[in-house]
Amino acid sequence: MKLINKNLLFILCICFLQSCKNEKKATLHFLDEYVLQDSMEFKNTFIGGLSGVDYANNHYYFVIDDSKNPRYLKAKINLENSKIDTIILEDVIHLKDSANTFYQHNYLDLESIFVDETTNEINFVSEGSVNYKKPPFVFSTNLKGSFFKKYLLPKILRNEQNMKHNATFEASSKSYNNKGFWVAMEGVLKSDGVEPTFAETNSPIRITYFDNKTQNAIKQFAYQLEKITKPAKGNINLNGVTAILEYEKNKFFIVERTYQNGYGSYGNIIRIFDAQVQQNSSNILAIDSLINTNYIPLKKQLLFNFEDVKNELTDGIIDNIEGITFGPKLANGNKSLILVSDDNFQVYGKQLNQFILLEITNK
Repeated sequence: MKLINKNLLFILCICFLQSCKNEKKATLHFLDEYVLQDSMEFKNTFIGGLSGVDYANNHYYFVIDDSKNPRYLKAKINLENSKIDTIILEDVIHLKDSANTFYQHNYLDLESIFVDETTNEINFVSEGSVNYKKPPFVFSTNLKGSFFKKYLLPKILRNEQNMKHNATFEASSKSYNNKGFWVAMEGVLKSDGVEPTFAETNSPIRITYFDNKTQNAIKQFAYQLEKITKPAKGNINLNGVTAILEYEKNKFFIVERTYQNGYGSYGNIIRIFDAQVQQNSSNILAIDSLINTNYIPLKKQLLFNFEDVKNELTDGIIDNIEGITFGPKLANGNKSLILVSDDNFQVYGKQLNQFILLEITNK
């Protein structure tokens, strides 16, 4: 009996080690940068404020962060020899009420977009306005921008007074199996922890999964933000999540953006992390406060730091990256990623409509 147990244990150990050996990890490689002309006009609107992107039906859909004139942009991106060859703008669709008054009664500060290819619904994430006491929300429209439905948020995400202004809903991703979607906070809820600073802190943001059938949130996980690594030169030193993409089941590319004023056009640090839901990751959906609460956040590791490729970027600038999506397959069969920056319509000085092409490989 003891011999059988020893043999069984040996076999299990071999199987475990073999599975660890065979498990491939995603790696990211920089391929190209493309900068679209700033203040460019298309169909009587300025192209800028590109705050989120999704790739669907062989087109790219960009949400434009302009609360006075909410809209989305449809475009094509052509690759040639693993480079961005051209960006072709196809259409601009404005979000306007007709019979419905949803847009009039909500604050549309649009930050993310994802497209349901089966229903042809365009889904948006709005961060609302804490200053105006308008909570964030998630809603969908038809292809013409007419309001269709609004999703019910869990209680913890309906209280805008527990949030910091401009640090609410920021990122979204369709689920890998297309049965739902994920929405991520940019910053930390007041009841969960503190904002990142120059030392290690308890700074979790919430990432919530919504089921397409029930249209309700059914699970939620904590993701710990990194500390700020560059010394302060001004009075603004922030770090938060700006984009997410589920690239395999329960595995995410997560973009963290540090912004610090005083550095001019070089105030951003952009990093991409691999984050994973594991068996012991805590579902925090029913937890009102993470302070003094035991929980296990998503496992994370750094995949890519744009500081490492700044010499390959325009003037060494990595701008305000706020969107990430899959691109077309490359000639070698590998998947690609497209990232895009929000230039804030040049309101705060020189910024770029910057597009980044990355290659995904597996080791």
